Amino acid sequence: MPSRPTRRTLIAGAAAALAAPRIAAGADRRTLRFVPRTDLGVLDPIWSSAIITRNHAFMVYDTLYGQNSEFEPSPQMVSGHRIEDDGRLWRLSLRDGLTWHDGERVLARDCVASIRRWGAKDAFGQALMAATDELAAPDDQTILFRLKAPFPFLPHALGKSAAFFPAMMPERLASVGPAKPITEIVGSGPFRYRADERVPGARNVYERFAAYKPREDGVVSRTAGPKRVQFDRVEWITMSDPGTAASALQAGEVDWVDYPVIDLLPMLRTSSGVNVKILDPKGLIGVFRMNHLQPPFDNRRIRRAVLAAFDQSEFMQAVAGDDRSLWRDGVGFFCPDTPLASEAGMAAVTGPRDLAAAKRAIVEAGYKGEPVALIVSSDFPALKAMSDVAAETMRKIGLTVDYQSLDWGTVQQRRYKRDPVDKGGWSAFCTNYEGADLADPAGHLALRTNGPQAWFGWPSDPTIEALRDRWFLAGDLAEQKALAAEIQREAFVSVPYIPLGQFFAPTAYRSDIKDLVDGFAIFWTVRRG
Repeated sequence: MPSRPTRRTLIAGAAAALAAPRIAAGADRRTLRFVPRTDLGVLDPIWSSAIITRNHAFMVYDTLYGQNSEFEPSPQMVSGHRIEDDGRLWRLSLRDGLTWHDGERVLARDCVASIRRWGAKDAFGQALMAATDELAAPDDQTILFRLKAPFPFLPHALGKSAAFFPAMMPERLASVGPAKPITEIVGSGPFRYRADERVPGARNVYERFAAYKPREDGVVSRTAGPKRVQFDRVEWITMSDPGTAASALQAGEVDWVDYPVIDLLPMLRTSSGVNVKILDPKGLIGVFRMNHLQPPFDNRRIRRAVLAAFDQSEFMQAVAGDDRSLWRDGVGFFCPDTPLASEAGMAAVTGPRDLAAAKRAIVEAGYKGEPVALIVSSDFPALKAMSDVAAETMRKIGLTVDYQSLDWGTVQQRRYKRDPVDKGGWSAFCTNYEGADLADPAGHLALRTNGPQAWFGWPSDPTIEALRDRWFLAGDLAEQKALAAEIQREAFVSVPYIPLGQFFAPTAYRSDIKDLVDGFAIFWTVRRG
């Protein structure tokens, strides 16, 4: 395993990159040049839960409801809805004038197929579909939900903006189901994806969709409100070296760097013509995900021993340095500073770390030296930093770590494999979620424990699933909080994943770029001023 990079080596590497040849400049004022956090390896938002795939997909696809910065839903593709039969029947009406990028009219049956594809994959979607007796399109403009029992979260589900969001796409594409990725990128969103201009590992291009019809009302906030595009063209330019990206931003050769590395922030903050800002006050939550189907992490006692050894402060310092304003430890299974965050069971992450005790516990659990295939996103600085800490700690407590350095796109593909390690499978990986993804049990993908239907790692815990079902039926916030606390206590026992802490990733952009929306990289509001 490569040694963990020091701050000195990172800064030295960045300084060298600043002297590297620059990319071609000269984009016109109607083109926005954006450097994403890593390469866009997967284009299908139902196939990948990666944040970068979500950001790409919101340019191309629209949703039935939007979600504001308070995570409240509002109509987006729909003009509204009507509720009947004591909350058991919902009729959603599509807005007039909605068009797919291929020129076809958006029809209700397209949306029904899209909801079904999403609902088979997403945690919130699974809950909605489980509550649904009938999902149909009685006419071209109407989407009908006939429910088994009232499900007041329906607009929240159809308006979620986190990973695996319910992207609407034509029926001919959505009907392939979630088991394989779509091969044609056609949405009804404010931008068209230019597949003919894609250069894998280097560039993705979007152009303003001239036929897009924004909402005429509403307040622009996160994914809610009118989507009025200001740029004719957006180019995503992948730069694997963070110093090169910073240099290009300083020179005005690119307009926006999504996620500059922490060590370059002081330099960027003092650079003329550059602004630095934290877009998402909920930050990112580090996650160590284990494969519950294969040894050694099919053994709950070994998962708990690793939990007892991991020190969140070590992970967060590796990601975000010594500036405590950019990270926090003491993070449980729900995002800090959200209503369901609690102290339930938190001694599991806040108590003293005892590596010797963890090592003994692993031996007592019957560990036989099975290799831990840790798949590492080497081109994603935050994930690599967390992976390096995880590998070092696991070795200290006696686990045999097979550190496999891969690019992020390969990690995304590899996660689908359920095979044993010696057949090309995997044991663990590090990733991060936006804090908003982990605010409640409804959309908390990593906290689903429904076995084969769960997110990569496929944990099974009937207790958590039963508590989650009860949460949807809770009568008020107090009951929701109590059930979330029970879920967290149980999660610290069965360990579907290990929370690694919260960090805040500033974005950097040219000072003439205006109207960035809080939350994530959203492009339909951005203008050049």
